[in-house]
Amino acid sequence: MSSAQRHLHRTRSYMASVLTPRPPIVDWLTELDATLEQAIGSLADHPVVLDLSAVRLSPNAIMHLIGNLEERSIRILGIEGIEPTEAHAGLPPVLRRGNVRITKPPKVESTTLQKDRSTSSLLIDNPVRSGQRVFAEGDITVVGSVGSGAEIVAVGSVHIYGTLRGRAMAGAWGNTRARIFCQRVDAELLAIGPYFKTADAIEENLRYGPAQVWLEGTTLRISAVE
Repeated sequence: MSSAQRHLHRTRSYMASVLTPRPPIVDWLTELDATLEQAIGSLADHPVVLDLSAVRLSPNAIMHLIGNLEERSIRILGIEGIEPTEAHAGLPPVLRRGNVRITKPPKVESTTLQKDRSTSSLLIDNPVRSGQRVFAEGDITVVGSVGSGAEIVAVGSVHIYGTLRGRAMAGAWGNTRARIFCQRVDAELLAIGPYFKTADAIEENLRYGPAQVWLEGTTLRISAVE
């Protein structure tokens, strides 16, 4: 193969978040709106893969759903969960498993994510760096640190096996039993559902040590973990 041919066939990897609609779609969109409001735009204006494995939609219904997402500034990079024969020319491409990594760290291609399809949870093997935003419909586990300016949003709980310097939000769809765990807390913001604490509200004696965060009624609690 000539150098020109190699240039034409160069392979690139791109990062994207994954949305998995569930019936009824109207209710799911309402939950998505609540999540986007709490997540400080974690999905808006970033590439997203639409996983349709949990619903059965006609091509026209898929187009309508994509239109609803575009109204929320959510751009669909590709579709999973349907056969190529179910798509038509007006739809984004149907992606095979492994073509797209499941998150959106814009400048770091080495982040490895594993998705548990039964819970839509994420395992992130590398640190989450400044500017990265990660969303999951289950738990998120980070085997590393979360940098200042990074954002972790989970419908379930958040587990950080390193220093949490950015923002962590658990229970994004109102799951008040969700918790946040980290090995070293130095966070810009901690939130469970609609309840949150910013950096200046975190007790000084809890900083720089292992901690857990949970809801007690409507009060966000933080305690050291021995």
